[in-house]
Amino acid sequence: MNAQFDLDFGDPSHGGIFFVTSDDLDPLADAAGMQGLRVCRVSLADYPDREALFDRLVAALRLPADFGRNWDALSDSLRDLSWLKAPGIILLFDHAQDMRDSNEDDFDTLLDILEEAVDYWQDAESPFFTFFALPESAFDDTDA
Repeated sequence: MNAQFDLDFGDPSHGGIFFVTSDDLDPLADAAGMQGLRVCRVSLADYPDREALFDRLVAALRLPADFGRNWDALSDSLRDLSWLKAPGIILLFDHAQDMRDSNEDDFDTLLDILEEAVDYWQDAESPFFTFFALPESAFDDTDA
């Protein structure tokens, strides 16, 4: 694993939004799955628009048929994931740079909504983790 994490996926206080490389996603999924969390992967590759994002989230999170396909509906849905029947959730977004490059406002809005969800699930004492995979070039080389 490229990123160094000391995360206990069973501890809600460790939840948050993290930026990693794509090589980290599989080990994170494996570790979270071993602790019983529901692993949901969302591809942001070739991000065309918000509608495509909502389509991908509907599939990954198995959102209800009446999901409103807007930011408010996403915010509401991320605070009620009871249909997933899991002790916690880990969201893995690959190709995050594609979304960021295509529409930075959408990227920032998604981050804001996910931060609200993290806060909600920490208050509810339920694990909720989000990881965005960015290219190596997005990280500063602090070892030099």
